[in-house]
Amino acid sequence: MRRARAIELRTILTRLGPTFVKIGQGLSTRPDLCPPEYLEELSELQDSLPTFPDEEAFACIERELGSPLDSMYSSISPSPIAAASLGQVYKARLKYSGKLVAVKVQRPGIEDIIGLDFYLLRGLGFLINKYVDFISSDVVALMDEFARRVYQELNYVQEGQNARRFKKLYADRQDVLVPDIFWDYTSAKVLTMDWIEGVKLNQQAAIEKQGLKVLDLVNIGIQCSLRQLLEYGYFHADPHPGNMLATPEGKLAFIDFGMMSETPEVARVAIIGHVIHLVNRDYEAMARDYYALDFLEPDVDVSPIVPALKNFFDDALNSTVSELNFKTIVDGLGAVLYQYPFKVPAYYALILRSLTVLEGLALYADPNFKVLAASYPYFAKRLLTDSNPYLRDALIELLFKDRKFRWNRLENLLVQGIQDREFAAKDALQPVLKLLLGPDGEELRVLVVKEAVRVTEAITFGTLVDSYNAAPEFLKPLISSGNPAGPFKISKVEREQMIELRDRVFRIWGLLRSSDGFDPSILQPVVQMLQEPGGRVIGSRVAGGVTQRLAARLLQQLLRTPPVTGS
Repeated sequence: MRRARAIELRTILTRLGPTFVKIGQGLSTRPDLCPPEYLEELSELQDSLPTFPDEEAFACIERELGSPLDSMYSSISPSPIAAASLGQVYKARLKYSGKLVAVKVQRPGIEDIIGLDFYLLRGLGFLINKYVDFISSDVVALMDEFARRVYQELNYVQEGQNARRFKKLYADRQDVLVPDIFWDYTSAKVLTMDWIEGVKLNQQAAIEKQGLKVLDLVNIGIQCSLRQLLEYGYFHADPHPGNMLATPEGKLAFIDFGMMSETPEVARVAIIGHVIHLVNRDYEAMARDYYALDFLEPDVDVSPIVPALKNFFDDALNSTVSELNFKTIVDGLGAVLYQYPFKVPAYYALILRSLTVLEGLALYADPNFKVLAASYPYFAKRLLTDSNPYLRDALIELLFKDRKFRWNRLENLLVQGIQDREFAAKDALQPVLKLLLGPDGEELRVLVVKEAVRVTEAITFGTLVDSYNAAPEFLKPLISSGNPAGPFKISKVEREQMIELRDRVFRIWGLLRSSDGFDPSILQPVVQMLQEPGGRVIGSRVAGGVTQRLAARLLQQLLRTPPVTGS
């Protein structure tokens, strides 16, 4: 019965038209929302839709390109290789070069069909805006944005330009593949691009048969999507499995560029800052982020929102942020959004769609997959290497807000950052030094001096402890003057804290050395900094602090009464 219902739903969505097909495509990637039978049937909507007659398709190609088929192609498949919501694809070989290409031809009369779909949906949106109080977003505005994106898909010249821009921005990664467009064989209704051999990402068995792992490919997709969303702001808004292929070489290929969108620069930075505030559980700052994200008007008071965020995230963050499921966050925030005067910008709705699709793909292979955990390497690299003032402030806040965790967080950031192949230690040092010597860096300089003094003392003390432990047993009583606790009159807790700090600093240095392209000259900017007036001031503060600390420690050792054995 469930299989029959799934087939019936797929049939209804197909009959209703391309807009509803796209809704079904989104559902086909959500195993957490739909039973397996529905997932299998809805996945047919990705590239197995009903075709239109080949004669019409070939006539469209000749009419649009102005030449007979046999003058352009040495061969072309007699029937479509795939059929999607807006067109169908043929495999062909160009006559002049022998190159294998994919030729996408638009469905006849598709503009009228889509126009009717959005006319009806827009009317429904007006009713929702007027009568459904718990939905605070402007549904008509969201529908208009979606319609604008779909209508852009109807212009294949625009899609070709999208592909060219996407390739320029993101195909520099060795694990991402973007096809070239053949402009002499492209028009508003015909698009010709490189033929890509590959397997859809939801075909796990076929992928593993090639010796590949679905999660590795999904991780590539997540890292690429984060670059799209937060680095350049130009992103693929329709990443369903039919639009992404796993190549035999293990690359992730993007093959459809009809629906693209952009994230405003202010929002890109605010999203990263929002993650930092989430980690720090700074709910007041999180609430203020919604101004920059365009969720709230500037005159809205965020103070009532803070307790709602605290109630949700304090429960959600009982363990760690990395264990959070993206859907959990979306659902939880959704409950908050409904209670307050939020509006969801169109670009953000498309971001949510993009990330939930990727998470849905991962859940095929691993039901416990967490998209936020997979996102950490990118966020860590951006925080450590970006010179944007907002992100520098966020990094300082993350590292120094809580002294107990600052070294732990720095180590975790480096561990995560190094997982990104593009991370370089030298890039992480420059923005910090620039801030350290800048006019706004006094607060950081005070913190750095304090930490430098602590670290120097910990390394000195740790070295002395190691030397004492390495000494022959018969010398130890002489060195410690018979004190069974050793030569250092210091509490066990303080001793462990200093050794732990020393070891963590050494581990962090080891992480920096293990990063790609490590060169000892990474320290050259530090040496140069110490030669500048501001650097000399910092150096003198550190030297003075270390001298005072060691003098106080020596005096403590001389005056402190050793503990009595057995007391």
